[in-house]
Amino acid sequence: MDKLLLILNIIGTVAFAVSGAMTAIRKEMDLLGVTIVGAVTAVGGGIMRDIIIGKIPPDAFTDPSYVLIAFITAVVVFAYVYFRASGFEKISGATFQRIVLLADTVGLAAFSVLGVEVAFKAGDGPKLFLTVFLGTITGVGGGVIRDLLVGDKPYILCKHIYACASIAGALICALLWDFSGQEAATLIGTATVIIIRLLAIHYQWNLPRIRHRDIS
Repeated sequence: MDKLLLILNIIGTVAFAVSGAMTAIRKEMDLLGVTIVGAVTAVGGGIMRDIIIGKIPPDAFTDPSYVLIAFITAVVVFAYVYFRASGFEKISGATFQRIVLLADTVGLAAFSVLGVEVAFKAGDGPKLFLTVFLGTITGVGGGVIRDLLVGDKPYILCKHIYACASIAGALICALLWDFSGQEAATLIGTATVIIIRLLAIHYQWNLPRIRHRDIS
């Protein structure tokens, strides 16, 4: 189980660092900006989660290995895009968008279930609301900070069933934690987030909204 959680942590960190770095590149930030946004996207949700449960300083500061992974990932992404755009062929906006969506989906799935695992270890006993909330905030927190840093409307408020997928995955993982075993619950919760996100992206699912033209 510990090995699975370690793998998910690394996958989520790399995926969110890619997402943050690509978003910063789209906003024409320099190398420092790209690495900062990439790292904050990767560890921001975990920092918010740790503050909520009273873990001060958060793990990202006492064990900076994941911050280092995020920085290295962001630098690699920047170098790849920089040299490809300068010396070979430019990357289309559609390709950028697909990469960000895929990376966001993988990171969201991994961190949503990791938040559940932290919740179960943190308290005297499982509390469903707290457990799902921590899973969700771990999943979406970094993306919210990323969007605010680059000046975008937070993605979770307007696109493709983002936070709902995290909530669903965290809820299923929490409910199955004791029933089916931690490893099975983790895998099923991760798969739930990925499936919902991919279906939402493919079919352009969004929650209902009121547009300006609907208001007289």
